[in-house]
Order: sequence, then C-alpha cells, then structure tokens
Amino acid sequence: MSAGDLSKVRRIRVIYSGRVQGVGFRFTAERVALDVGVNGWVRNLPNQTVELLAEGPATAVEKLLGAIQASSVSRHIKSVKITDEPYRGEFDDFRIEFHLGP
Repeated sequence: MSAGDLSKVRRIRVIYSGRVQGVGFRFTAERVALDVGVNGWVRNLPNQTVELLAEGPATAVEKLLGAIQASSVSRHIKSVKITDEPYRGEFDDFRIEFHLGP
C-alpha cells in the first residue's frame, strides 16, 4: 500500500463505558460495521466496558462511530475513548469476539 493509500485508511481502538454490556451493543456495532464496510471486532471486557477495533476506509470508520452514536445503544454510553493505531489491514470481516483472560 502506498503512502497516499494509507492516508485514506484508518484503524481505531475504542473503549466504550457506561451500561454498555447486556444492551445489544456488540450486535449493534457488528451490524453497523458490516453495513459501512469496516473490518475488525467488538468484545465485552471484564471491567464492564466494550472494546471495538475497527479498520478500513477513513470515511467508513467515521460513519461507524457516528452510527453507533446515533443508535439506540448510545443512551447507555457514558464515555468513549478513541485511540488511533497504525493501519494493518489484518482483518477480512467484522465479528463479535469473546474476551479470554483475566
């Protein structure tokens, strides 16, 4: 991928906190991600937050964030922490993952 292509893609890791588990958050995120065309995963964490890792066209990643904020689960979100990471292109789809570990 050329440097010009990299400016058009984005990879983010997002931590959502609030009452975000048990409200359909992961299913909503998966549906939206598939609709807008980003790859990655979403999972519940033991500390009652939800972690989302998404990458793809920068405009699609922005649409994902906006659609989650506009969805019915947004009322359960108290805070959102977004961290940009280097794009890797390592995923072929978007899925719900399950946290394994402490």
